Amino acid sequence: MTRANAGKRAPARGFTLIEVLAALVIVALGMMGVIEAVTQSARNGTYLREKTLAHWIAMNVVTERRLQASAPDVGTTSDDIEFAGVRWHWKMVVTQTQVESMRRMDVTVRGADSPEDTSLARVSGFYGTAIGTAGGSTMLWAGAGGTGPGGVDGGQTTGGQTPGTGTGTPTPKPRPRADTEE
Repeated sequence: MTRANAGKRAPARGFTLIEVLAALVIVALGMMGVIEAVTQSARNGTYLREKTLAHWIAMNVVTERRLQASAPDVGTTSDDIEFAGVRWHWKMVVTQTQVESMRRMDVTVRGADSPEDTSLARVSGFYGTAIGTAGGSTMLWAGAGGTGPGGVDGGQTTGGQTPGTGTGTPTPKPRPRADTEE
């Protein structure tokens, strides 16, 4: 180097320490957001898996009761079950409906370790013993209020019923035969 150039310095190339630290802070904040999004996605996937399994269990309980020869007893029953490697607790509440031959079943399912007042799935189903004839003829539901057979029709009583009470014997309405024209 000559003495003439000794007093002049070449401009510095690269980043200063402050610029590098600012860039690292920005990258770290961005990565924290990405990690949080991935974690939330994994939590959602786990929750949806558990909710789906709980729904399957509830549907299985309702289906098993429907396949039994007799109607389930009115009241509450519960049990624990292992399904997909997890312990589950289900509870079924059976209530009598206004239709004498039909009962409502409400099933709730939660993880066995979850608190009593929580549930992941709730399914309602019905058990009925009335069976219609082939060809889709009208069923007469004893004790069912409302419009149509077995209930109130247009403000008129049928078969000695009191309007809105659904009591008495319904009077069936004549139906046109399939082989006649209306």
